[in-house]
Amino acid sequence: MSAYVPLWVKSHHSFLEGASSPDELVDQAVALGLPAMVLTDRNGIYGLVRAHVRAKEAGLRLLPGVELEVREDDRVARLVLLPEARPGYERLCRLVSRAHTRGEKGQAWATLAEVAEFAEGLHVLSTDPWVLPVLREPVGDSLWALCVRHLHAEEREREAALRDVARGLELRCVGGHEVLYHHADRRSLQDVVTCVRHGKSLSEAGRLLRRNAEHGLRSPARMAEIFADAPELLRASVELAERCTLSLDSLRYRYPEESLPAGRTEQSWLRELAFEGALFRYPGGVPADVVAQLERELQVIEELEYGGYFLTMYEIVEYCRREGILCQGRGSAANSAVCFCLRITAIDPVRMDLLFERFLSRERAEPPDIDLDIEHERREEVIQHVYERYGRRRAAMVSNVVRYRARSAVREVGKALGIPRTDIDAVARLLSYHDATVEPRELASAGLDPETPAMKHLLRLTRELLDAPRHQSIHPGGFLLGHLPVDHLVPIEPATMEGRTVIQWDKYDVENLGLFKVDLLGLGALTCIRKAFSLIETHHGHRYEIATVPAEDAATYRMCSAGDTIGVFQIESRAQMAMLPRLRPEKFYDLVIEVAIVRPGPIQGDMVHPYLRRKRGDEAPTYPHPSLEKILKKTLGVPIFQEQVMKLAVQAAGYTPGEADRLRRDMAAWRSAGKIEQHKDRMIPQMIASGIEPAFAERVFDQIRGFGEYGFPESHAASFALLSYVTAWLRCHHPAVFTCALLNSQPMGFYSVATLVEDAKRHGIEVRPVDVTRSAWDHTLEAHGASSAQQGAFAIRMGLRSVRHLGERERVAFEEAQRALAFRELGDFVRRTRMNERALVSLAEAGAFESFGVDRRDALWAVRALSRANGDALPHMAAQSQLAFAALEPDDAVLWDYRASDHSARGHPVARHRPVLRSRGIPTAREVDRLPHGSQVNYVGQVICRQRPQTASGVTFFTLEDETGFVNLVLWVRVFEAHRALARTAPLLGVRGRIEEPNASGI
Repeated sequence: MSAYVPLWVKSHHSFLEGASSPDELVDQAVALGLPAMVLTDRNGIYGLVRAHVRAKEAGLRLLPGVELEVREDDRVARLVLLPEARPGYERLCRLVSRAHTRGEKGQAWATLAEVAEFAEGLHVLSTDPWVLPVLREPVGDSLWALCVRHLHAEEREREAALRDVARGLELRCVGGHEVLYHHADRRSLQDVVTCVRHGKSLSEAGRLLRRNAEHGLRSPARMAEIFADAPELLRASVELAERCTLSLDSLRYRYPEESLPAGRTEQSWLRELAFEGALFRYPGGVPADVVAQLERELQVIEELEYGGYFLTMYEIVEYCRREGILCQGRGSAANSAVCFCLRITAIDPVRMDLLFERFLSRERAEPPDIDLDIEHERREEVIQHVYERYGRRRAAMVSNVVRYRARSAVREVGKALGIPRTDIDAVARLLSYHDATVEPRELASAGLDPETPAMKHLLRLTRELLDAPRHQSIHPGGFLLGHLPVDHLVPIEPATMEGRTVIQWDKYDVENLGLFKVDLLGLGALTCIRKAFSLIETHHGHRYEIATVPAEDAATYRMCSAGDTIGVFQIESRAQMAMLPRLRPEKFYDLVIEVAIVRPGPIQGDMVHPYLRRKRGDEAPTYPHPSLEKILKKTLGVPIFQEQVMKLAVQAAGYTPGEADRLRRDMAAWRSAGKIEQHKDRMIPQMIASGIEPAFAERVFDQIRGFGEYGFPESHAASFALLSYVTAWLRCHHPAVFTCALLNSQPMGFYSVATLVEDAKRHGIEVRPVDVTRSAWDHTLEAHGASSAQQGAFAIRMGLRSVRHLGERERVAFEEAQRALAFRELGDFVRRTRMNERALVSLAEAGAFESFGVDRRDALWAVRALSRANGDALPHMAAQSQLAFAALEPDDAVLWDYRASDHSARGHPVARHRPVLRSRGIPTAREVDRLPHGSQVNYVGQVICRQRPQTASGVTFFTLEDETGFVNLVLWVRVFEAHRALARTAPLLGVRGRIEEPNASGI
């Protein structure tokens, strides 16, 4: 039996062509006993890192390659390119990068001249005879004729012609076939993704589809049978693979050196900046323990040669500070005193006793990960600064793979199968973004029979497509920076967004290869804070920064304890608002706990209830051993954070800090691989040997195991809690300012504009509707009167930004016209803004022209005529001279508001039904809130939120709203299933249930 190596293998990262994952291909290659495999995704190395990681685990030799399209005049061919060693790999990445500079996003092609230019160190394989003479001289003996056999009738003649040309050019031939999936069972999925790629159905696809199922990985025996007449072609595949020695493990990468002042090294400059920053952080003198921590961290940074990375982040933060852009580092970086002193992070890790090894350790020797949150509306300025500073070849953004979820999968499979669109839409509407699969019950709920052959086919193919890559997108803010051009390491291609370039690897690939990633992430809360500070300065004359917001404000904590936190960063969700009255925060660290405790980890690990009982004083804190009291004292004996778990391992089980971080990583993977169990035999005996009772040792480990993959770092919680406090303080003391800033920062946060507007009205803030004579583009504050303004009482005037179908062009036109002269009448507005009919209709429906004395229906009639007139010849048409329509009823005006701008300053949609609801004994949300525990009640409200957390065992949580407030609804699985379609899709729900007051049940 002849061995062979598959040289032309495409995974599903050959977007919408391959039908198997890199893992599946590697596992199948091992199962078939293949000595090696080459992964050659179309136009890139998108799936290479995943295949590399899996191949190392499985013991398979994996080689990198690329399938690249070439064009010459009107001829097109596909080449398989295999680098022999690192120089060839670098040239391959550069060639692929150039190929992506032409054509639409996702398309790439090169000329034969470009292949020749980059061919040194590459093996070039071609199935097309016409390519060989052109490349013979520049490529030399590294050019191969690729003889592929898919059992097509015409392949014999084609192969004979190819081998004749190769013989005349004294070139070698090699055998193989194009692999598109790991097993023939995936043939039908490959047909489907081909249809998706070309926008066809199966009945329309014709020759776009492969002719048979001969594109799976084949066993050596099967290949020997197919190439029985030419076994030398298979031997050549093995020989060629042996000549290719490159492994991704051999890639060497250096972080770019920072520009330094004369006479400084990276480390000396970092030290100088860190201690200068310490003097700023501690103006009364740098405490000895801070000095010791800085020295320890700087030593680790020097040993691991990470100084340049810290200097990069420092430079970016300083740029933001110079430009007045709010930013804040978070995540594990907040464990570092160096980051705190460089003003990258805002939390003092020494005072909070945070664990540096959670961020960086000698044993782990992996790049640090600093997430820098930047106000989201100005993040692009920072991104372009990084491009400008490092250059386009030394800086590129990390990609993001957009994968199929249940809804998108069922839509595209259904379209390919030719199922009527109305049927597929009915199924898709019943699915949410988070659904892991599509079940027969969704088909049945949509009125389809899941037992028919077509529906069974739909279900099977949809499940196979789930989690497969759809296309390559861009990471929210991750950058890969390199000392050498990044395109020596991985191809770079233009992103869809103008001015950005992106590498072909995502963040997981970058992490798996140990590369440095700079994360510049947009955070709406920072935009809101900056805009709120600006409004306060404009309208109240006070200037604030995050650091100067009054600390430990009692009124702010009272508001939080009441669960009155809509719009407050991190503590505005249904679950958080329910927890706040139980936890009752009274100081900053309570907010740190609040941010972290409403997470799956503490809930799964049964930590929430013990902590709450101890916080209320219902039970005393207990500790597994006196030596652990210091670690657990802040959280009353209950482990809440990852850092506490790591410290427990160090203190009680003899772990080094680096080993404790490995424990943290294994906790994150234990559910899929059981890695946490390998710690049990070490931890429990060591804890017992340290004097801890066996029962306590078992309990500690059980807590760690329950903590599992859901642990939350204390440093991350503290960073977020700071922003929670600032936004809560703004909401408490400047509610109109806060709401206006929040509305101007959309889209962001947990709630819609409508919910934020309704909440403002319920808190006594007047919200005034859109009006083209009074509104700006953004929402603004208007004083009720001179005396009121002095007292700080403001109304919110809704801006044009909330009206549908108005975008950047309309903003510019409106603001330019508004600055020039106040609008006199409707025709004047239309003439000077030159907005299109669609935009004008939206403004008319929103009632934005009513200050001209034109009701909405009249305005609709007028703007359609005015918008169709020609340029300067627009007649001065008075809306009053048009047909007079009846004015809208107030309830109808609210509905028109929602249709035009997704909110209403005039009322709530449920309010129009209140007389009928009242006649039937249906209470308002405010009245429901006053009912005693255990009461049976009927309620009707608008659905503003549906949630089904993975840890909730199928329970679905709803938030319903009316004109008076919210009602939180818990829907058990059996009830959800009995009313599945209604529960998933209805915008207005009527429910009957029992009032559950958490504190009344002793929780």
